[in-house]
Amino acid sequence: MDRNIYESDVWRIFRIMAEFVEGFDTLEKTKNAVTVWGSARVKENDEWYKKAVETGKILAEKGYTVITGGGPGIMEAANRGASLANGDSIGINIELPHEQKPNPYIKTLISCRYFFTRKVMFVKYAKGFIIFPGGFGTLDEFTETITLIQTERIHKFPVVLVGSDYWKGLAEWIEKNALGRNYIDSEDMKIFCIVDEPEDTVRCIEEFYKK
Repeated sequence: MDRNIYESDVWRIFRIMAEFVEGFDTLEKTKNAVTVWGSARVKENDEWYKKAVETGKILAEKGYTVITGGGPGIMEAANRGASLANGDSIGINIELPHEQKPNPYIKTLISCRYFFTRKVMFVKYAKGFIIFPGGFGTLDEFTETITLIQTERIHKFPVVLVGSDYWKGLAEWIEKNALGRNYIDSEDMKIFCIVDEPEDTVRCIEEFYKK
């Protein structure tokens, strides 16, 4: 066995542990948090950016802590909205080869080297997920979350997709193919909902907990 490779793998375990310890220590007192996901490529003049700002603002006004991936686009917009309302604004950033810089609206920043440690922190401290249009990363976060809820590996909480024009096709595909072939149950389609306006995203979360 190559000793250098062996030592590298061992030290990687310690780096992973360190990320978990730092993240848990920073977030353990976080209450009523909602994680907001979406594309990092959305620009400030985009309708989704504007709606994400309003969503973050409403969440903060309702007493929720806003958690994002800490980068630009939708993440920046949600953090920005929370800051406008003087709310708690958390960013869990990821270190990428092309460097994702933390946005300037974060009050509490956690930097991660590994996607999976970052995902755990997104889920562990959230009372709800709000997911705006995005690319592969957003789709990955959405599908992993609903899988964890379906398999009862995490507690059930509301998952809200924003933008019916964007998400409707995916929902119809899941219903036709996955549900149509009995790969999922009809109840699984209720794990997530689709809305269009910022007010409706927060309403979905509040109604979930009223029930």
